Amino acid sequence: MSKKMLKFVDVKQETPVKRSTVKRKGDFKEIYDEFITDKAKEQSSRCSQCGVPFCQVHCPLSNNIPDWLKLTAEGRLKEAYEISQSTNNMPEVCGRICPQDRLCEGNCVIEQSGHGTVTIGSVEKYINDTAWEKGWVKPIKVKKELNQSIGIIGAGPAGLACAEELRKSGYQVTIYDRYDRPGGLLIYGIPNFKLEKFVVERRTKLLKESGIKFVQNFEVGKDKSLYELKEKHDAILIATGVYKAREINIPGHNLNNIFPAMDFLTASNRKGLGDKVTLFDDGTLNAEGKDVVVIGGGDTAMDCVRTSVRQKAKSVKCLYRRDRENMPGSAREVGNAIEEGVEFVWLTSPKSFIGSTKVEAVEVNKMKLGEPDSSGRRRPEIEIGTEYNVKADLVIKSLGFDPENLPKLFNAKELAVSQWGTIKIDLKTMQTNLDGVFGAGDIVRGASLVVWAIRDGRDAAIQIEKYLQSLIGKDKSDAAA
Repeated sequence: MSKKMLKFVDVKQETPVKRSTVKRKGDFKEIYDEFITDKAKEQSSRCSQCGVPFCQVHCPLSNNIPDWLKLTAEGRLKEAYEISQSTNNMPEVCGRICPQDRLCEGNCVIEQSGHGTVTIGSVEKYINDTAWEKGWVKPIKVKKELNQSIGIIGAGPAGLACAEELRKSGYQVTIYDRYDRPGGLLIYGIPNFKLEKFVVERRTKLLKESGIKFVQNFEVGKDKSLYELKEKHDAILIATGVYKAREINIPGHNLNNIFPAMDFLTASNRKGLGDKVTLFDDGTLNAEGKDVVVIGGGDTAMDCVRTSVRQKAKSVKCLYRRDRENMPGSAREVGNAIEEGVEFVWLTSPKSFIGSTKVEAVEVNKMKLGEPDSSGRRRPEIEIGTEYNVKADLVIKSLGFDPENLPKLFNAKELAVSQWGTIKIDLKTMQTNLDGVFGAGDIVRGASLVVWAIRDGRDAAIQIEKYLQSLIGKDKSDAAA
């Protein structure tokens, strides 16, 4: 074992320094400063190199975390990058936005022993940002071009990961997306203070340079049906994600100034990208000077409250029906929001929206926690007679996402879906009930993490390649007959 490792007893845990609250509230730049080389090496050296790496076990991509930590500690950054990117198509993204406190870092052995976790996400970000700066990240060099083609519907993380893996094998890949930029949620859903857009843009630019074709502003079912795309390609992957906002059907839900989270975040991100956004410019989707209430407790809700702070809202409150310990979002993001002045109103649930034409307040009930529900969390129960009003000029609903009605949207009524509206696939082959049509990412598993979408995209690439090879074998058999 290298003497450069196992220093967790002597070296204290450190994370990259956060920019001051005052500074970071005034812009949309990422809040963490970069690790310097010495600090990255030092923090990597805290890894215990345990026999069963629980960090790797609890990573959806099974990233070889102990290996690239050891290489970083030894100053072998290029090798660390090679190991990091071998299992992850977007390590520079995951280093920024993965909820490491719930995944790798939360399951680190030295964290469990009370010494403080290795700061895995920060080191991952450092390794891969260094790789981009040094020019180590190169377009794919295809050794042998193949004639078979794949059409991928959706330019989010699942679609991009699948496209890259198939392109490495020499397949012709075209990605169709209804938005004007590739990246999906990474571009329009996640704010810059967590993921600056140049990080996504340089990745998609690299994929274009690798020979992957992108067709933007393309709606399946409108520009071409699923069946027409199927005729054009040897295989299809549906990786559209889930964007339909869950509703809250209480009195007053039709009042003005009540918006789904994605409407609010997309307007903010488009503005940051330099687009003309009428609803932002006229103040409708701009939190400036307003009393903002965000309903929900996940990572998207944290994105909304922290965006509102940066837009200079008068006040920002987050209503959540459980307590802090039972929030589904990243504990780190909740902490950042509190530092930035967000007020969390725990154990609170909206009862009605109050106003004449536009919302003026949210009537809420106080809640208490009862017995655990099917998720294992204690069930929130209304405390009768505890109603009171929370002032609101702008309400943002962040209650999760459901799939859109793809069979109807795609003009493909035969496409099988589950009772939840997600696409049904064979869990072994990842193929839908339609021959040659596969599914991956949130549209199959429901709203989940970016890292799981990347994993699904990589798995889909393997199954699609098997399918395409079987077609060649079948053609050869038919020819021999």
